[in-house]
Amino acid sequence: MVSSIPLWRQLQAAASVLASVRAGRSATDALAGVDAVLRPGVQALVFQALRQLGRAEALRRQLAKRAPPPEADALLCLALALSWDADQAPYEVFTLVNQAVEAAKRQHATQPQAGFVNACLRRFLRERDALVAATANDPVAQWNHPRWWIARLQKDHPTRWQDILLASNTPAPMTLRVNARQSTPAQYRVTLEQAGISATPIGAHGLVLDHGHPVHELPGFAAGVVSVQDAAAQQAAPLLLTGLPPPPGGQRLQVLDACAAPGGKTAHLLEIMDADVTALDVDPQRCERIHQTLQRIGLTARVAVGDAGRPNAWWDGKLFDAILLDAPCTASGIVRRHPDVRWLRRETDIAQLAATQARLLAALWPLLKPGGRLLYCTCSVFRAEGDAQIQTFVAHNTDASMLPSPGHLMPQSGANANPVPDNLQGDHDGFFYALLQKQPAPGPAQATP
Repeated sequence: MVSSIPLWRQLQAAASVLASVRAGRSATDALAGVDAVLRPGVQALVFQALRQLGRAEALRRQLAKRAPPPEADALLCLALALSWDADQAPYEVFTLVNQAVEAAKRQHATQPQAGFVNACLRRFLRERDALVAATANDPVAQWNHPRWWIARLQKDHPTRWQDILLASNTPAPMTLRVNARQSTPAQYRVTLEQAGISATPIGAHGLVLDHGHPVHELPGFAAGVVSVQDAAAQQAAPLLLTGLPPPPGGQRLQVLDACAAPGGKTAHLLEIMDADVTALDVDPQRCERIHQTLQRIGLTARVAVGDAGRPNAWWDGKLFDAILLDAPCTASGIVRRHPDVRWLRRETDIAQLAATQARLLAALWPLLKPGGRLLYCTCSVFRAEGDAQIQTFVAHNTDASMLPSPGHLMPQSGANANPVPDNLQGDHDGFFYALLQKQPAPGPAQATP
């Protein structure tokens, strides 16, 4: 990691972001407040620290039983997270320690604790092997996820939980979705090679880049030839639309994308089929993101602001042929892209979000035509938000039948030595998919002669 910006400045900013996350703010929001010149380097440091925060906090407890004030503790834990494993350290460990102490000295909030930070980190350098060994049996330190999260995975996926955690702690690659109206993955891969960018095909429309690149460097991005979307999320549109019979009389399919922002799945629906799509989201600002997404790819949908759970406020009474419900969830399947999520979530969030998911399913099911399909999906690995949710729904809705669908897709890293079975080939996030078909109402009983 080479930069003309002093490392101590980057560490100060990274520690500030980490302190914000520990106080309950998302890393995305906190990073938005970082100076644009500092932001790329700071994000890299923060994301690595968040992936090692369990170990860092365990080490800090070994060094000091009582935590210092939040700003100093964040800086100390940041330094420990980045330096405890020399093989993964972004800089030489002694440099990290020296610059962390410098950062403490140069910031008003941490200056009174600079001596404490220095003493802890110098002791860490002297006793690193023993201190790391002392934390080896702490599951939070070992897996760098909250204890409740680990226990939930052990219960939900007793034979897979370790591989899920390993994959979840591996940085995600950059994956593209090729616009089927403009190119194919094979054609665009050649275009990338001509630009000096290597990629591997995944799924029907995807390419995984060997290295991340700013989107403005991707050929045709501004013209909508490609979009950034994980391979697991790319399954939604084909699952919903493939094999769905067209309406009679040459009419266009009527499709609802509920909870649609920022519009990636809406765009994919339009890229692979001519349909009238309604993209719905409860947040007006996020609806503007849908407009921007569609404008870039040159396709249109009806974008509506509204709560999918209260159709009377936005629905015109016309039934849909297909509904995509990408429901709000814990985002436990995308922590490799958003490593702050694991530290922001609470175990009680699962039940609250599952109740919201059930409310949305119940509200949207009556909006579907007989014979139509509803695809329920979440970017979660927890069963309460996946198959348990759908099993309950089907049990209470006798006109709902399951069509073949992936179920739980576990986060899969190309670097994972123990691939999770029943997955896509390649690298993708954790997701859940259930495809439901609405059975026509039975006709009137015939009189017995």
